[in-house]
Parts: sequence; structure tokens; C-alpha cells
Amino acid sequence: MTAKKRTPSEDSTHQRRVLLVDDHPIVRQGLAKLIEQEHDLTVCGEAEDTAGAMRLIEQLTPDLAIIDLTLKDASGLELVKQVKAQHEELPILVLSMHDESLYAPRALRAGAKGYIMKQEAPESVVTAIRRILGGDVYLSERMTSQMLSHAASGKPMTAVSPIDKLSDRELEVFELIGHGLSTREIAERIHRSVKTIESHREHIKEKLDLANATALTQRAVQWVESASRA
Repeated sequence: MTAKKRTPSEDSTHQRRVLLVDDHPIVRQGLAKLIEQEHDLTVCGEAEDTAGAMRLIEQLTPDLAIIDLTLKDASGLELVKQVKAQHEELPILVLSMHDESLYAPRALRAGAKGYIMKQEAPESVVTAIRRILGGDVYLSERMTSQMLSHAASGKPMTAVSPIDKLSDRELEVFELIGHGLSTREIAERIHRSVKTIESHREHIKEKLDLANATALTQRAVQWVESASRA
């Protein structure tokens, strides 16, 4: 967790202050370099986990937070919800490797003002930051078109795959199963009881029509591997 001290010259230029929350130092470094090239933007701090992010938000009062979906100690979606509950006015941009068709609507429902995939061009990140700071919502053209089409039809967005049926917490548990974590390890990771995780596992099996724990593990591993290749 790091915080950047502001100089008098920075204050005089009215730079908008951005907090980076990502558990990969290389990603944070790349984002910081990109943002610092803009005369009206500066990175005021960096965090790798939920606790660090919440401390820096209290300490630094940034103008915008960029949050990754996968953090060391929790789901980025859960952090977005926590931030919005305590700092409703702080705009959030979610930056992630995960497919936007599955996660962008979840991020917006959690309270984020934008979603951008890490595969996008660097200039798209700056565009997203400026648009959100200007009070707008940022999504890719494809995702915007998809959501507007559903809104115009008056129908809710339908599930593209059975995975869409999972709640945010179930999706988090499903992903951790795919990464090889046991029930107890997942419980410790997301600060829930073993019984709660077992209940999530049962609900996931029902929603994905999986016969047993082995089938659940196989499906989760396949999904994580597929997502990593995307």
C-alpha cells in the first residue's frame, strides 16, 4: 500500500487524483506510468487488497478509484460494494481480464461507473477515466450496444450461459474452486464459514445442473482455464 505526496505545483494544476487497486505490481506500475503522462491526472496511491484500498480512500479522498476484479483477499466486486456503501460519491472504474459480457453488468449493479478489459488499448483506459470523471458511464462499444438493445426491447438481459445464473458470491466461489482451493480455503479466503461455502457449492451445482462435487470441480477448472485463454 503506497500513497503519493502532492506537491504545491500539482495542487495548482488541479490534477484529478486516481487510486489504483490491483494485486499485481507490474499492472499498477503500467497504469501509473500511463496516467502520469496526462497533465491533468495523477496517481495518488496504490493498494493490493481490500483493507489497503479502504485505508487509502479514507486517507487520500481520491477523485476516482480503478479496481481490479481479482484481489489478494477478496473479490473486486465485493470491494466495489463496500466502497459504495461507505463512499457513495467516489466513482469507480473496474479494470479486469474477465469477460465484460459476464462481469460488466455485475460491476455496474455493484456501483461501478465503468468497466474496461485489460486487453483494451492503453488510450481506452484514459478515455474511460475522463468519461467517468465527467459524470458519464464507460463501457466498450460492443457492451454498450448490447445493453441498449435490451433496454430498448423492454426485456431484461437474458443469460448467455448457465454461469450467468450464479450470484456474485457464487461466481466468486466457483472461480476459487477452479483455481484449486478447497472448501475450507475458500471459507478463509472470503471470510465466511465452511457451512456457508458448502451451501454455495450446492446452489452452484443446482444452477449448473452438475451431478456431484467432482463434476463441479471439473467444470470450474475448465471455466477458469478458458477464461485465462480469452
